[in-house]
Amino acid sequence: MDGTQLIVAGRFIDGSGAAARRNIYLRIKNGMITAIDSAVCLPCNDGAVVVDFSHCTIVPALVDCSVSLSRSPSIDARMQFAAEKSDLPDKVSLLARHIGYCHAHGVLGVAVNDDINILRAYGRRAMARERIIDIRASASFSCGGRQTLAEETNGDFIKFVCPGSIEDNNAPFSRPDYEALCCILRHRGGRKVVVTANGPRQVEAALKAGCDAIEQGYGMGEENLRTMAARNVLWIPSVLRAKNALDGAGGSGDVCCRFSHRYVAPGKPAPGAEAFWKKTLAGQLQLLRSARKLGVTTAVGSGAGSTGILHGESVAEEMKLFIKAGYSREETIRCASANGAEFFGMNALGRLRAGGRATFLITRGTVQQLPRKLSYLEGIYVDGAPSVIYRKNPAVSVR
Repeated sequence: MDGTQLIVAGRFIDGSGAAARRNIYLRIKNGMITAIDSAVCLPCNDGAVVVDFSHCTIVPALVDCSVSLSRSPSIDARMQFAAEKSDLPDKVSLLARHIGYCHAHGVLGVAVNDDINILRAYGRRAMARERIIDIRASASFSCGGRQTLAEETNGDFIKFVCPGSIEDNNAPFSRPDYEALCCILRHRGGRKVVVTANGPRQVEAALKAGCDAIEQGYGMGEENLRTMAARNVLWIPSVLRAKNALDGAGGSGDVCCRFSHRYVAPGKPAPGAEAFWKKTLAGQLQLLRSARKLGVTTAVGSGAGSTGILHGESVAEEMKLFIKAGYSREETIRCASANGAEFFGMNALGRLRAGGRATFLITRGTVQQLPRKLSYLEGIYVDGAPSVIYRKNPAVSVR
């Protein structure tokens, strides 16, 4: 025996967007996939260990392109405030807990917008144990802020946040500081630039300046989508932000179910909020349909850490909205894995192929049961071995 193992799967999605394959096996050696073939051709008597997941579906590990790991997603403003005002050890502890939530739901890559000092503190703590997710940190800029030269900042990529927020339905999306954005792009130091922008004018300015990706893009119009398709600019639509706001728009009280994105929001309902969010959600879904037809490269970014958007499990909720917009399950898996991994340079993640790393998720059931089955994974393989962190059934101790 040379350490080779054969993983048999009833269904297999490689993350390229191609149709799911049935009854295949993966040959794995030294943490790499060396072959993918039909289970009919499964080698016999060659000494390899055979692991049977013929009742399961194998998919690539997920990548969330928009996360705040150190922020609490609680709908209770007091908890959010307490988390923001806590000292560094508490923030590191919260970040580590959210990383665990991501891993438990198969999210093994994240692009984050967190304080670099918190990430560094976590990194020192994590040196003695397994690195369970691949983190790409941003150097963040915003209009009106102090414009430090981009090359003077830390961060794997640059994020520029345009003024205005979709949560403020009365504020128009004003044109960003175009000169500041151009200056950042000139001094990017080879890093990708993601611009959070909404409305046609903001997105148009960001594209004109030469950004690499648009996050959110609410109400940007189809003309901007055509430009993005022509220039191969990535779109991270963050549809769940609108869905989450709509679900909480009509409520009052303080009841929340931890295992559901539908909740009763605290306080009195805002007049007109439900109608606004219904229109906003419908508009973003229509843009996502158009993006698919126009060939715009899209990626999943949940916005986890925002109010009511939970770490890890929100990726599956965002994927459901891609499917609602007309994406096939295979296309949705590509948007939730390979597209983000390629953009952020997560070389250990992404498409499953011969010659690539053997890091993938195992879900019980059929392709049609995705993405729901991502909430309770059968297993996680990292570099050809079962994850030492993931427990399908967490251990319970009595004290």
